[in-house]
Amino acid sequence: MKWMQFLTPAKSMDFSQTKSYILQHPGEDITILDVRQPSEYQEGHIPGATLIPLPQLSDRINEIDPEKPTLIY
Repeated sequence: MKWMQFLTPAKSMDFSQTKSYILQHPGEDITILDVRQPSEYQEGHIPGATLIPLPQLSDRINEIDPEKPTLIY
């Protein structure tokens, strides 16, 4: 199963667009998904981001709420 089939393609956002989007959708309104490695996440991440390293994404896709917009980095 390919994880891309669960995501709706979207245009990329730059830093300022992403920051603005997060501020407009506080708390539980969006999912912020960090697909980097745990060591990268520990060095710094967006507050509230969920860590699912990219190699694990297909096995853990059910942890993402399909009803919410998801920002992936």
